[in-house]
Amino acid sequence: MPPRVLSRRTRQRLAADLGLAVLGLAFAVPLLWLVLASLDAEATLRVRPPEEPTLGNFSAVMTEDITFVPMRNSLLLCGGATLVTIVCATLAAYPLSRFRSRFARPYLLTILFTTCLPVTAVMVPVYGLFVQINLIDTLWGTALFLATSQLPFAIWLMKNFMDGVPLVLEEAARTDGASWTQTLTRVVLPLMGPGISVVTVYSFIMMWGNFFVPFMLLLTPDQLPASVSVFTFFGDFGSIAFGELAAFSILYSTPVLLLYVLIARRLGGGFTLGGAVKG
Repeated sequence: MPPRVLSRRTRQRLAADLGLAVLGLAFAVPLLWLVLASLDAEATLRVRPPEEPTLGNFSAVMTEDITFVPMRNSLLLCGGATLVTIVCATLAAYPLSRFRSRFARPYLLTILFTTCLPVTAVMVPVYGLFVQINLIDTLWGTALFLATSQLPFAIWLMKNFMDGVPLVLEEAARTDGASWTQTLTRVVLPLMGPGISVVTVYSFIMMWGNFFVPFMLLLTPDQLPASVSVFTFFGDFGSIAFGELAAFSILYSTPVLLLYVLIARRLGGGFTLGGAVKG
């Protein structure tokens, strides 16, 4: 019986599946190491199951100085910065989406350019400015800078989502006597639930994992967020507490996962227009 020859389409599909499997494995191995190392009292960089699983690594890191205070600082820092980002991005995206102006396109291109500017390129003048205006070593000052650095891309995203809301709904609201603030808060924003959720999650994740900005602008150990306190597990002469580092990393990732779970149902939703337009 002659061997079966696979069609070209089948070979392409198998090659694509193999590539996706390799890519998935590349992401799965570090996560597997993270889970196994957090349960191993003698963890190393090798991916291996622990000989005697233990929760001792979690007990060692769940202290006020290592986890609780830095996590509280991270929530205050990133939560406040995300709130400022969403509010400012919404107010900036509304006129860009709804009004036509000769300056709209240059403004959007400027925003796009600022998203490509690395934050490390401006940290030296920002540090000097913060020292002069007494914002250095303050959580709220650092939160304002984080919000500012994330704002350009948030405006770009918010404007694109806002373009998807039909303008006829706002015109109907204005016909009923609604002001632009009422139109924005009662018509546009409720229909932009998925878009606001995407911008919120993206902004929070980018700020939550930011190490360089709080490392430069915060000096007091009691104000450092969890992204900086990770230095606790790196000792002298290259020694690293791998097990405690893995346990702390799992705890550090928990708020982001919880945020995604809480608003995940909004991410898959669309614009619910049923009943929005009067007959």
